[in-house]
Amino acid sequence: MAKPEACCSKCCKIVTISLMVMKYGRVVPPYVFFFMCCASYRIHSIYILRLFNDPVAMAFLYLAVNLFLDDHWLLGCAIYSIGVSVKMNVLLFAPALLMLLLYTQGLNGTILHLALCASIQLLFGLPFLLVNPVGYMMRSFDLGRQFFFKWTVNWRFLPEDLFLNRYLHVSLLFLHLAVLALFYFSRWSKKYGGILKLLSWSKPKVTALSANDIVLPLFISNFIGMCFSRSLHYQFYVWYFHTLHYLLWNTALPVIYRVCILGVIELCWNTYPSTV
Repeated sequence: MAKPEACCSKCCKIVTISLMVMKYGRVVPPYVFFFMCCASYRIHSIYILRLFNDPVAMAFLYLAVNLFLDDHWLLGCAIYSIGVSVKMNVLLFAPALLMLLLYTQGLNGTILHLALCASIQLLFGLPFLLVNPVGYMMRSFDLGRQFFFKWTVNWRFLPEDLFLNRYLHVSLLFLHLAVLALFYFSRWSKKYGGILKLLSWSKPKVTALSANDIVLPLFISNFIGMCFSRSLHYQFYVWYFHTLHYLLWNTALPVIYRVCILGVIELCWNTYPSTV
């Protein structure tokens, strides 16, 4: 008889794939789903053989994205906030989500949506805030904590002392913000309007957004965050695995190159230690 945690993990994988099919079917060809569903040993391991909370958080995120696509922004923000409460990596999507909210809801509407997100976080954290508010806040938002060098995938090629260096961490944060700003001013501002337009108090009269107009900025925002993360552990692969296919099929690269890129990324995440 299957253990409850195994059943939970399998259900989470099925839900995630179902949500991705609903979203991807509008952009990518059907054969891409083979690579998403069957071609990753590491993802199968994360979902089926482990009990990480990363897949649960991402399932909530993908559900929220589907709600955004159906113009249910308030409910989508509620589901998004639940995903954040499971694991804070979901915040990597926040820069693009903020831009989309400002574009579709105006500043006043955006504040209301953000207030809903904050209220949900407060509700989930209330039992801990009532007992030890200082400890809860410090441990929940401990941005200065160190990661174990032996588990890092993306920075294992560096010397350990450099990996632990605070200047590297600050540099990565600066680069993260700089690349987000670069994408906004070079790619997104023409589509979604300048700062003054986005900060309008009233709900703007906007052109209806296509599925790609919503999904692509969210996935790019997350991918940028992944590129400049201080450390990526093996289970973090699920943070962006299901978005890679969408991102690649939004490029002009030949199909064989896209498939090769997926294969190389999979190889990197299946190698331990990561520098072997």
